[in-house]
Amino acid sequence: MKLFESVGDFFALDIGTSAIRVVELKGTPGAWSLAHYGSVPIDIKISSSDSSEDRRRLGEAITNLVTQSGITARNVVVGIPSNKTFVTIVDLPNVPKEELESTIKYQAEQYIPMSLEEAKIDFAPLGPSLKDEGKIEVLLASVSNKFSEERLELVESLGFNVVSIEPDPLALVRSLAPVDNKAGMLIIDLGDNSTDIVAIIGDTPRLVRSLPTGMTTLVKAAQQNLNIDESQATQFILKFGLYPDRLEGQIYKALESTLESFTGEVTKTTKFFQTRYPNVPLQSAVMTGHSVAIPAFGDYVTSKTGLSMVVGNPWQQVHFSADQQQNLMQWAPKFAVAIGLAQRTL
Repeated sequence: MKLFESVGDFFALDIGTSAIRVVELKGTPGAWSLAHYGSVPIDIKISSSDSSEDRRRLGEAITNLVTQSGITARNVVVGIPSNKTFVTIVDLPNVPKEELESTIKYQAEQYIPMSLEEAKIDFAPLGPSLKDEGKIEVLLASVSNKFSEERLELVESLGFNVVSIEPDPLALVRSLAPVDNKAGMLIIDLGDNSTDIVAIIGDTPRLVRSLPTGMTTLVKAAQQNLNIDESQATQFILKFGLYPDRLEGQIYKALESTLESFTGEVTKTTKFFQTRYPNVPLQSAVMTGHSVAIPAFGDYVTSKTGLSMVVGNPWQQVHFSADQQQNLMQWAPKFAVAIGLAQRTL
């Protein structure tokens, strides 16, 4: 089984930290239509647990969601969270794919942070290198055998056939890169426990990072600095956001230190990208995940990084009925990974 290849009809399965999401599309790129979709919340303790009982509960939740969503396909593409994968872009000699595969087989250990015996590795050529003339850029991805085998065992024990697994950041590019985009830009997905940042040129990933800052980080900062409980901290962040003049600026001040560190890492990402691709301007970023729900989050990031922030629409290439519009757009920031997985082609 490959990380980057899939076959036949399938549905997408995104097992997140606090929710499970499924999407099934019909059609072809540029003419996708929504067949089925669904989401169900899960306890973070269950999604992160290795106990047999919690795995049983997780499996039960997946089965029920697939059934309730109306999905009958047995083939499935499964997302792998960024904290369980390693993705990098390397420059390699421009040789036939067979020779390239052999080169990667013998040189992969210098690129990935684990031994070859412990990892599942795959690659995808991206095209001519924009940095080193005569070479090509290759996206190299790896996931530990332990995690991938456990995830495969869980999903296939439910009666599904896993035809492919894919790192979540790559799925984000497929659903969120603006149609006909030619520019360089960032995709920023603020998740529960971490943030995925993907730098793209056109619709191709050129840099992938995962930051240890997520919505949970912000909530904890608000709790500690304002001496309030988790529920109230979450409520305040989503209501008052990062406006310095709301609630006397208390939320803004409580989160400022955490967000300064966060935007500092975003700036480091843009500088690294510009060092590698000095002729490709990087001036904008697409937001998704929790960042869309936090008032003034985009304005804050713009003020600190200079990037123009826009809200991503993962449904941009998917046709659906008019009566689904309001519901689908409401859930859009949470479905970017699942939609991207569902848009895979051979």
